[in-house]
Amino acid sequence: MADHSEQTCRRVDGGISRVFELFGKRWTGPIVSVLLQRPVHFAELRRAIPGISERMLSDRLTELGAAGLVIREVDEGPPLRVAYRLTEAGAAMEPALKELGQWADTYLAESEPGTGC
Repeated sequence: MADHSEQTCRRVDGGISRVFELFGKRWTGPIVSVLLQRPVHFAELRRAIPGISERMLSDRLTELGAAGLVIREVDEGPPLRVAYRLTEAGAAMEPALKELGQWADTYLAESEPGTGC
């Protein structure tokens, strides 16, 4: 017989909690999605994600870097340019993100990206 006590029902899987703590933040998924294609310079990444501010992009990239999913690479140039690429751990998100995208195509109504409209 299944345990339906209040304590058991409140427990959430720790892995799912950690994933959504990071990927539940606005812009994280789109950033990783762009970086799955190839390493990208900061300005290109910002153009690829309509509506994201420079500060928010910088903050999210810092968080992804701290989580071990993104690496920041400086090209001394000239001109000095900064590119971002996924680590092995970041690239390993691809199958899960593709599945989520397919699920969204099937079950979620379409809206204009970044607007919720």
